[in-house]
Amino acid sequence: MSVVRLKIDVAGTVADGAWRELRQFDQIQSADFGPQFGSGGRCNHPLNAPHAKGEWIGAEIRLQTPLLAQYAVSHYLEQDRVLDADVIEQ
Repeated sequence: MSVVRLKIDVAGTVADGAWRELRQFDQIQSADFGPQFGSGGRCNHPLNAPHAKGEWIGAEIRLQTPLLAQYAVSHYLEQDRVLDADVIEQ
């Protein structure tokens, strides 16, 4: 199992809107989004208000092989909201 960690720019979106807008890689086994995977700090706004400029939240994508994980990194880095993507071997 290989894991890809993403750093997603959430500025201007509400809740998990930035995550839902991403084009997901076809061969993922599972995917999770949330501050438990990293964040730019605590959100200091109401839940129904847009995230502030500079805010980011992490995500974790699990794939079957290291090769698929490398393809997934390229796939996600092509998208505007993805600030960074790295493979984490487990």
